[in-house]
Amino acid sequence: MRPSPFLAHKDLYLVTMTTFDGLGLVEPLRLALKAENYLKPTPIQVRTIPLLAEGKDLLGIAETGTGKTAAFALPILQRLSLERLPRTPGAPHALILAPTRELAGQIAERFGVYGRRLPLRTAVIFGGVNQHHQVKALKAGVDILIATPGRLLDLCTQRHVRLDKVSILVLDEADRMLDMGFIRDVQKIVSLCRRDRQTLLFSATMPPQIAKLAHDILNDPVRVDITPPKVAVDRISQRVFFVGAKEKRALLENLLTDRSMDRVLVFTRTKRGADRVCRNLVQSGLSAVALHGNKAQNARVRALEAFRSGEARILVATDIAARGIDVPGISHVVNYELPNEPESYVHRIGRTARAGAEGAALSFCDQSERPYLQAIERLMRSTVSVGEHRLAVTPPAAPAARWQRPHGEAAAPAKPRRNRPRGRRFAGVQRSAPSSAKGERAFPIRGDLR
Repeated sequence: MRPSPFLAHKDLYLVTMTTFDGLGLVEPLRLALKAENYLKPTPIQVRTIPLLAEGKDLLGIAETGTGKTAAFALPILQRLSLERLPRTPGAPHALILAPTRELAGQIAERFGVYGRRLPLRTAVIFGGVNQHHQVKALKAGVDILIATPGRLLDLCTQRHVRLDKVSILVLDEADRMLDMGFIRDVQKIVSLCRRDRQTLLFSATMPPQIAKLAHDILNDPVRVDITPPKVAVDRISQRVFFVGAKEKRALLENLLTDRSMDRVLVFTRTKRGADRVCRNLVQSGLSAVALHGNKAQNARVRALEAFRSGEARILVATDIAARGIDVPGISHVVNYELPNEPESYVHRIGRTARAGAEGAALSFCDQSERPYLQAIERLMRSTVSVGEHRLAVTPPAAPAARWQRPHGEAAAPAKPRRNRPRGRRFAGVQRSAPSSAKGERAFPIRGDLR
């Protein structure tokens, strides 16, 4: 195997990793990082970059915001720049799969920033737009391809892309791909790549299907777990408002009168709900935009840019934004509707308190959502404090404790049960069940007939 241009894995303990210089990156990458003011590597970058340089497969448990894009982008850029493999039209050497268009676009942007001083070509392909420009870029030849699974398989079927030269495969946000129904597409894509490739799989959670996928596609992987034990509690102030479903709109608009909520991300469960909440906010004179999967790609880009630039103070989104969007400076996350999956709550509120900043998460909980809140609190192993507001209702009382007999006290003896006849006999008459709506009817007992 070719000697690694990075420091050996064991040398990490001999060098104080205060800057990226200690990771042995080539000068064009170091200059690009300094230009972005990236001076200190994150824990996942310190642990991952040397391992990838050794050619190992990797299973990474990490959420967005931990620096994992740079953790796999930097070693890929360095390896391809040193190998200088011939460029073939439609046949990339590195492939990065992302679940959403937004995440694919952000990964491509990062590759462009880090590799701007290297002679490498990067292209991004995703659905929702005309494929003409994407096909044109592929025909010109690319070294690194970032793609969503659906559009990639479509272009493979049309023979615009071939994956037999892919020597590095990255699956980012694998659990999100599972949620969105992409796992079968991913398995097809993996089967089209080289068998002797290096494979990296990143996921924020590890459900059984993702664990099985990792077992099937990774070869003796190294596991790197950067999940904080209490990511939702450290720097995020959390409150829940118990409120009726019909009062949520008024409560949101009232809370938004606080000018400290200068960049707010509002989450709903459905696309229709996101449009409705956004429309209500705009009608109330607030600057808001909506983002969800039914929006055209150019509309999604415009919405993100408006929110990122500050033109729109509020972004109303479905969970598509929970992992694929990294907008700095989000002051508040509002769960207009609680998610039915507790893990999604953690990803939602993780959009605030980025890069060491403080953040706040406000959640609205109506009667039907209280089981969701209980599941969230079980996951976090902590209780979300209750917020007070004139529109909020009294929080539900804790269920009364079930009475238990004191230890050692004997139970009272059971009363003997008497076998009573089905009918009542008195004065030679038996009362039977009512046979009409007018009441009971008495019949003489057969034995008493004379």
